[in-house]
Amino acid sequence: MIATPLQRVLAMPAAMVLPAGIFALLALMVLPIPALLLDIFFVLNIAISIAVLMVALNARKPLDFSSFPSVLLFATLLRLALNVASTRIVLMSGHEGGAAAGEVIESFGAFLVGGNFAVGLFVFAILMIINMIVITKGAGRVSEVSARFVLDALPGKQMAIDADIAAGLVTADEARERRREVTVEADFYGSMDGASKFVKGDAIAALLILGVNIFAGFALGMISHGLSASEAGEVYVTLAVGDALVAQVPSLLLSIAAAAIVTRVSDTRDLAGQIGGQFADPRGWLPVALILGAIGLVPDMPQMIFFPGAAIATAIWWQLKRRAAAPPPPPAPAAEPAADHIALADVSDQTLVTVELGYGLVGLVDEAQGAPLITRITGIRKQLSRDLGFVLPQFRIRDSLDLAAQDYTVLLGGVSIARGNVRPGKLLAIDAGEVRPGPYAELGLTGEATRDPSFDCPALWIAPSARDHAVAEGFLVVDPATVIATHANQALLTEAHQLLGPDEVREWVDGLKARAPALVEAVTPDPLTLPALTRILRVLVADGIALAHPQPLFTSLALALQKTTDFDAVVDIVRADLGARLIARIAAPGEPLKVATLDAGLESAILGGMVDPATGQPLIEPECGGMIVREVNRLADAEKAAIALIVQPPARRALAALLKQRSPRCLVLSIAELPPTQPIAVIGVIGEPNPPETPALAAPDATEPA
Repeated sequence: MIATPLQRVLAMPAAMVLPAGIFALLALMVLPIPALLLDIFFVLNIAISIAVLMVALNARKPLDFSSFPSVLLFATLLRLALNVASTRIVLMSGHEGGAAAGEVIESFGAFLVGGNFAVGLFVFAILMIINMIVITKGAGRVSEVSARFVLDALPGKQMAIDADIAAGLVTADEARERRREVTVEADFYGSMDGASKFVKGDAIAALLILGVNIFAGFALGMISHGLSASEAGEVYVTLAVGDALVAQVPSLLLSIAAAAIVTRVSDTRDLAGQIGGQFADPRGWLPVALILGAIGLVPDMPQMIFFPGAAIATAIWWQLKRRAAAPPPPPAPAAEPAADHIALADVSDQTLVTVELGYGLVGLVDEAQGAPLITRITGIRKQLSRDLGFVLPQFRIRDSLDLAAQDYTVLLGGVSIARGNVRPGKLLAIDAGEVRPGPYAELGLTGEATRDPSFDCPALWIAPSARDHAVAEGFLVVDPATVIATHANQALLTEAHQLLGPDEVREWVDGLKARAPALVEAVTPDPLTLPALTRILRVLVADGIALAHPQPLFTSLALALQKTTDFDAVVDIVRADLGARLIARIAAPGEPLKVATLDAGLESAILGGMVDPATGQPLIEPECGGMIVREVNRLADAEKAAIALIVQPPARRALAALLKQRSPRCLVLSIAELPPTQPIAVIGVIGEPNPPETPALAAPDATEPA
């Protein structure tokens, strides 16, 4: 079976099609071709021009048609090759009649201009003016300005990508793709700036080729073929004009495509959808209808044209207004997932804080019963946000079959941080120290003995009818929803630093930036990136420094960063600067701070002992640590209040880690964090060989002479 030429072209490798097409164009310029093949190429030229225009109009953004400059070059070469081939046929066979030059040229010369070559010349001149002066010149100017702006903005875009990488906003692959897009955009507009000259040069070449065809046709017709001047003009000028119009129509289409590409604005829609969407505002069509109707009322105006136009504009306005007022269509029902389909939402929980309830406590979130637990949880979330200084993420309440009927648990990141049980339908009477000593039965109160899960105070579960009696006896009476909410509040306060993430820090910084932009710029994003700032703030929140007053905290942070960028050193400097905030947690203003200290020998032993190679912090031996914990708890119990342990700065972190969970009523401070004006009362020295029977009290008022 012998393959046809078309089959050979289709079977050709893709990489060979373009070189073969270029060689075909060169052959078209230098070799004579029959009129039928010329007609085929003319139709192909028009089809390619229309296809290029459609692709340009349907592109959602200019870079979607990034090959347009090269396509414009090859389309221009095809049109010039056809001009050369048609000129050869017109001059060689024009004396034989119009059909000798091809039916396409004859049709354009006879039908489109009515066989009058003078009309054809004027039509061609008008098309040339439209193409060169209006479309091509405007598109070239837009391309030039766009290329200049894109190239000027290129360094800024590259710096913005680098900043996003440093801030962790984009991955390396995303940054690489964005850089590629920026490079392609610069290359595209630079190429379009030069490609617009192709269209302009093509129009000028068409004008020159038309002149050559006319003058050469006159000369050949009169000299070589013995035609009269009128006969030569009628034949050759008509064919020359038809040939020029055949080439000018595709040229005009390509000029429109080039202008549409360079004037596009990036949008998610194609050009038709973009224009249609922006003309869909009904407010623009009512004035059109009114003005057309007013013009139609003017005497001697063609009312049969203006009035229907006004009616059409009114109908468009009415339809668009109805469409804008109509409710949006309901969303399409989601397809039922397959039985074996597992979605990510089915196996992951995006909520940071979750309160799980046993099935016996579901009534606490029942809207028919007022949903008291939801109200309490919302209240503690607001209170925690105010205390900590940043907005806490949403909490989630759900039931769990893994819990006993009356149990509950508070989860932070999927890990339980608090667990307890309550008695629905009863009240918890808490002995906070105001109740007269003795058995509760002697007070006339009976119930289930327990302990308050939040503060570990003795308590009773009592009937609601005994509420007034318990209050009169000095008990603090709360309902089960309040017990759960208070327990969650205390547990979250202990782990508050885990609630602070990059999103919360960004929102917190944006709020401060509106009031103190220069202060924020001194800290972030240079020298502290968002992750580094989040790390420091989490440590400060874990140490009890809330973010509710950001300006003094950020000022201390900015001053610390002027001295060092070492993480531990910055935290120590900020803590020393905000020592008054730490002390205010356990001592009222003007009240002496009750402090304990370590014996000098014990402290030297700790600092001179083993060191953690990973952190560089001293390691406290278990026996020594147990003794310190016991002594601290003994002193706190004796004072019945929170106390502070004052140590040397190198030992603060190790002792704070030791006492955080074992002695929550003890605040570990370094000497540098103690304000000079703070009065103190030393209540004990831990590790002293021969402790005095009565702890020495001191009132070191800063104004009192030593």
